[in-house]
Amino acid sequence: MAKDIFLTNNLTNQKEKFVPIDQNNVRMYVCGPTVYDDPHIGNARPIVIFDILYKILKKKYSSVIYVRNITDVDDKIIKSSQENKISISELTSKITKNFFEDCKFLKCEEPAYQPRATEHIDLMIEMVSELVKKGFAYENNHHVYFEVKKFKDYGKLSNKKLDDLIAGSRVEVSENKKNSADFVLWKPSLDDEPGWNSPWGKGRPGWHIECSAMSKKFLGNEFDIHGGGIDLIFPHHENEIAQSLCANNTKVFANYWIHNAFVTMSNEKMAKSQGNILKIKDFKGKISGQVLRLALMSANYKQPLDWNDKLLTECENTLTKWYNVLSINQNSEVSDDILNPLYDDLNTPGYIANLHKLYEQAFKGNEKDKKLFTSACNFVGLLSETRQQWLDIKKNKISISQKDILAKIDLRNKARLNKNYEEADKIRDELLDKGVLIEDKDGKTLWKFK
Repeated sequence: MAKDIFLTNNLTNQKEKFVPIDQNNVRMYVCGPTVYDDPHIGNARPIVIFDILYKILKKKYSSVIYVRNITDVDDKIIKSSQENKISISELTSKITKNFFEDCKFLKCEEPAYQPRATEHIDLMIEMVSELVKKGFAYENNHHVYFEVKKFKDYGKLSNKKLDDLIAGSRVEVSENKKNSADFVLWKPSLDDEPGWNSPWGKGRPGWHIECSAMSKKFLGNEFDIHGGGIDLIFPHHENEIAQSLCANNTKVFANYWIHNAFVTMSNEKMAKSQGNILKIKDFKGKISGQVLRLALMSANYKQPLDWNDKLLTECENTLTKWYNVLSINQNSEVSDDILNPLYDDLNTPGYIANLHKLYEQAFKGNEKDKKLFTSACNFVGLLSETRQQWLDIKKNKISISQKDILAKIDLRNKARLNKNYEEADKIRDELLDKGVLIEDKDGKTLWKFK
């Protein structure tokens, strides 16, 4: 039996021992993408972090159900389809396909279920109807709103009073609401917008209700872990808790709420609204997805991760070094002692430190040490390609031909002969920037792709 798992639960703001509701049926729901634009590196962080948590849970428990939704009906989607002059179905199909390919590029396992919102509208209508019937929601002018003041624990997850939440967050203003904090469960659709028939007229669901309806279908009224980015704590996850507990008449929705911090650039949140995004697809053909994966693991998930070229170069160099001791033999069991940092609140930097130690042993040791090191890397989705595949990716990114490399080396040798060492160093650095490493040995200059 593996060691105990500890997770920081944002519902209690404490690190807690993970105790599942049913150890034979561990259940986790993570909020997935709204498919209006291709995913960026900020979106990649929860994809990788919860993939690692999924692996850890499966290490200890025999049955783990991981659900990650696809939001394919949303105001952002409608706006994007209009701006790009393509149909909503064409847009959402394309972005969903790209998202799945990005997950594969990042070496992530597929969740057990990836339900689309548009395939579960009937369940959302059913849940909204239940909330209206029980007096927690009201209809006005074909809109249905959840009445926040009817749920006394509202604000418990975000650890703020209702008045503070309203003051510090964007709240949709509408004359149809009783109170400004009430949130929409159902809204009417225009003729050119996606819509479904409901007791309140043709319309579409609010954003929050979809996760409550789909998590209930696949995981039941109560489940173990709910995850997502830290920006989802309020209002999305706060609203999920309120509507789910009221609709299902339960005291528990999810026991553990896990959130990853932002990816930043120059210490600013990476977001489409900031105009500072780097899309995952932009890295394809240039570097391996493993480089991005290792970079996303380099900081604790609860801390901001600043994204920069230096980080990527360091991660690529580390993987190149690690590939030198890759074992081609079958995977061996990775012990709990090695995995211990991951059991302790997904301490990925601590696990990477363990990998460095195992590398040193493998570098000096035998095939058994290499096999253990490779298996420990494989556990978190690293060294998942053959060494030749890794080298091929690196060669493909080289922006200089062999003929030009040899010409540069010849110029450098002439500069060294003339004792123009400044020029020689400049040429060496130029080659290094283009991915070529040179070495002077036994009176000859050797080169290789770094």
